[in-house]
Amino acid sequence: MSELRDHSPILVVDDDPDIREAIVEVLEENGHRTLSAANGDEALATLRSSNEPPCVILLDLMMPVMDGRAFREAQQADPELSKIPVIVLSAFRDSAETAKQLDVAGYLPKPVSLEALISMIDNFC
Repeated sequence: MSELRDHSPILVVDDDPDIREAIVEVLEENGHRTLSAANGDEALATLRSSNEPPCVILLDLMMPVMDGRAFREAQQADPELSKIPVIVLSAFRDSAETAKQLDVAGYLPKPVSLEALISMIDNFC
């Protein structure tokens, strides 16, 4: 494992435990600290209870309980959370257009290129 970088964690929000764990593992191998959540509701709870906001949020769009769109709308409505950049990771066929509508900082289609993911994250963390 790489030495941990001295910066805020990255929040990974995805309902698929295999995808979520794989992304967390890759990020941690690249020296990033991580937080994770299985849906938007968990992500909001994590953000509101954390002493340190993440440098970026990696957000799936299609999730149960609270999907990515509902999470992003709640995040944008909260002045404490609205400034945290979001990168959408999704296999949803219209996800690029949805990401644009949600005014996110970036978009990567699933399956995610790990090189592209790390490169994009390095812009924020």
